[in-house]
Amino acid sequence: MNQTDLILRLGLSFAVGFLIGLERGWRERDEEEGHRTAGLRTFTLIGLMGGIFGALSQSGNFVLLAAGFVTVGGAVGAFMWREGQQKNDLSATSLVAALLTFLLGAYAVLGDLQVAAGAGVATVIILANKEILHEWLTRISWPELRSGLLLAAMTFMLLPLLPDRTVDPWNVLNPHALWLMTILIAAVSFGGYAIVKLAGPKAGLILAALLGGLFASTAVTLSLARLARDNASHVRLLAGGILASGCVMFLRVLFVTGLINLRLAVGIAPVLLVAAAAMAGLAFVLASARNETAVKGHTEFNLKNPFDIFEVLRFGALLAVVTLAVAMARSQPGDSSVVAVAAVSGLADVDAVTLSVARLGEFSAAAGNAILAAVAVNTLAKGVYAWLLGGTRLGMLTIGSSGLVLLAAAATWLRFQIQ
Repeated sequence: MNQTDLILRLGLSFAVGFLIGLERGWRERDEEEGHRTAGLRTFTLIGLMGGIFGALSQSGNFVLLAAGFVTVGGAVGAFMWREGQQKNDLSATSLVAALLTFLLGAYAVLGDLQVAAGAGVATVIILANKEILHEWLTRISWPELRSGLLLAAMTFMLLPLLPDRTVDPWNVLNPHALWLMTILIAAVSFGGYAIVKLAGPKAGLILAALLGGLFASTAVTLSLARLARDNASHVRLLAGGILASGCVMFLRVLFVTGLINLRLAVGIAPVLLVAAAAMAGLAFVLASARNETAVKGHTEFNLKNPFDIFEVLRFGALLAVVTLAVAMARSQPGDSSVVAVAAVSGLADVDAVTLSVARLGEFSAAAGNAILAAVAVNTLAKGVYAWLLGGTRLGMLTIGSSGLVLLAAAATWLRFQIQ
């Protein structure tokens, strides 16, 4: 390592210590001088010290580095123990931050600069958001925590064990790819639910409907339709919420398609964007109607935790069935069979069809029309569900608005047919 590179790396050690010290010093800025163990200067020096010990250990002999770590940790720990006794404080955060500062300073010299810088910034973010994280812990329930842990286990434990090859006679079903897609949808579902929880119950029905559209616009439709039975004077607001979630669904389908098959996403983009714009406009008109600014007794939209293991497995099975059905349909003469399978699947779900068709890796009119057919059928089906559960007025508003949106989408499709 030349001198210039060493100076740069020591500068990063200094900067990491300074950033962490800035946060620690600001948090204890009201303490009198000499009444806190470590602040801005001390953490900065600890980071620089770690860098120097790292520089002295470049030869590969890390005994000196280990001795420095133990010495710094012991000295800081002793002073913080005295401080904790005086203040009756059992927190170990500052001690852990000091140890991490030393290690990051050393790693900035011995390891990757970008990793060291990123880890330093992440450390400061965690330290600075103490109140937000603690408040989040008071609001999270055990089922929600369990769902997050289960999602992590599905991703980091089960996924690597699945074979990354097709295992069926038709050479279509890849367990690794199917499970990865299942995790993707589950993560989007859980993420949208978490956003609603973090936003708080006062975020409003429309916000909840928009966020709900990220993962389950059909579920949003069913929930709002049930509210309509007891809130007949606020049907327009509820219809606006249903349309808002449908608008997000159009954009979600386009986004997911683009992640997997960009050319296919470009082909269907004009139709879906026009549909989303029309749906958004109608949702705004309905939601902002006079005398319907709130739902009595239901100003908040309570979403159930969408991450249920049986629902996840059900979606995975549905995805496998749809993938196989689409592949077998493509083996038949003509493209109408693929579109028919997609349309029928759209009665319950659009994600399975979207993922199955996009994963074929092809760009064709049949693939694009299959996704659009599933979206169109799903949009009309939600109008029927709203009618059955929410009554005639909600159904007429939802189906009528959806019909106008689909007419605009059909006109766009005729203008920009996928070639």
